[in-house]
Amino acid sequence: MKKLFDDLSYKVSRETTRQYSTSFSLGIMALSPKIRNPIYAVYGYVRLADEIVDSFHHCDKQKLLARYKAETFEALEDRISLNPILQSFQETVHLYNIDHTLIHQFLKSMEMDLQKIDYNSDLYKEYIVGSAEVVGLMCLHIFTEGNTAEFEKLKPYAMILGSAFQKVNFLRDMKDDYQILGRCYFPNVDISYFDNTVKAHIEREIEEEFKIALEGIKKLPASAKFGVYLAYRYYISLFRKIKRTSASKIINQRIRISNGKKISLMMSSYVQYKTSFL
Repeated sequence: MKKLFDDLSYKVSRETTRQYSTSFSLGIMALSPKIRNPIYAVYGYVRLADEIVDSFHHCDKQKLLARYKAETFEALEDRISLNPILQSFQETVHLYNIDHTLIHQFLKSMEMDLQKIDYNSDLYKEYIVGSAEVVGLMCLHIFTEGNTAEFEKLKPYAMILGSAFQKVNFLRDMKDDYQILGRCYFPNVDISYFDNTVKAHIEREIEEEFKIALEGIKKLPASAKFGVYLAYRYYISLFRKIKRTSASKIINQRIRISNGKKISLMMSSYVQYKTSFL
């Protein structure tokens, strides 16, 4: 029975999300039940690609990513894949008519991670669009459930929220990105000279993006609003912790939010959501 396989595929995507991200798992649980599985499918898909370029050091990453890309579009064309992650993703793409251009852009950014790149402003923007902003747009297709006018209205906000999330990730992961993977995404930044002045400039960009993104969150459909707001609150909390941390510590340790703090944020976010959004 295909339904049994489809159910299994979504379960694999859900478990992938839970294993890799407590914060996104909590955010997805705060979404309406009808859109949780599709969001798990998107997260599982992008997580697997990210894992190829970030973690499989003993393998030929170029070959693995090329295979993943080919299998993605085969699954989309055939409307079936024996890989449960790809199966749930292709089902979601077809169900919500997700633009294939977004998938191409995402995979292009993953390919960029396999190269040694000295990022300038244009390449930095291109990477963020593909690695984060288009993922936000995939989710927005699901949130708006085929309402094109609603999608277009919310599109700029989804992109800017994705950008803010990604820039926080860049700061959070600077140690591993640089010391293990040899990457620095910030344009024209030499890690040897990364100081509090450079850090503060990046933080001002992020702060402005979060401010704009919050206005978009308030306009989301009710089925998605609290879940996205919860993810926003988690990232704001992480961002504030990063702001309190010196540049020298940022490049030598990964900044984290404890699971207990995440649960506390979930509860306080619900109160704020009820009082501020409704």
